[in-house]
Amino acid sequence: MTKPKIIGLTGSIGMGKSTVAQMFADAGIPVFDADAEVRAMQGPGGKLLPAIEAAFPGSTGPEGVDRDRLGHQVFADKAALARLEAIVHPAVAAKRAAFLEQHADKRAVVFDIPLLFERGGHESVDTIVVVSAPEEVQRARVLARSGMTVEKFEHIYGLQLHDSEKRARADHVIDTGTSLDETRAQVAALIGAI
Repeated sequence: MTKPKIIGLTGSIGMGKSTVAQMFADAGIPVFDADAEVRAMQGPGGKLLPAIEAAFPGSTGPEGVDRDRLGHQVFADKAALARLEAIVHPAVAAKRAAFLEQHADKRAVVFDIPLLFERGGHESVDTIVVVSAPEEVQRARVLARSGMTVEKFEHIYGLQLHDSEKRARADHVIDTGTSLDETRAQVAALIGAI
């Protein structure tokens, strides 16, 4: 049996990756959303809560991970972030493997992974799609988010490869600095090509 073509979808914060992922899903291509899986595993009753609480006391509660409290413990602390990632990444990898098995009969699937290049995930996909927009569009989108500050944005931005490097390493680039209809047309054309 042939396995589906794995499309690695990535893009820096505020580039419109979630919107593009939804466009793939709307076109009938199953999407594995790494961030959504993490949120579920860190939410109320989530399977990662005991390990996160043990590593970062006071960071969880009845509603799951308290993102502010956990953020204060790992923000700007590379060793703490590495401990958190050692808890989260293997669990996400197991979910991704189960997703792939569930959709083994499909022609293609999308792995929506924000840090695809930064964490080496690009090595496990067949083709890489980078979602991109002009820097001023990106900045405006991110700073319009509830609770976002310039400091938070700059920190997240600093953890990600620069957009120009992602674009250079991509097999395909979807430009979201245009209208939704134009972006949707780019996605449709890409699906046809892949």
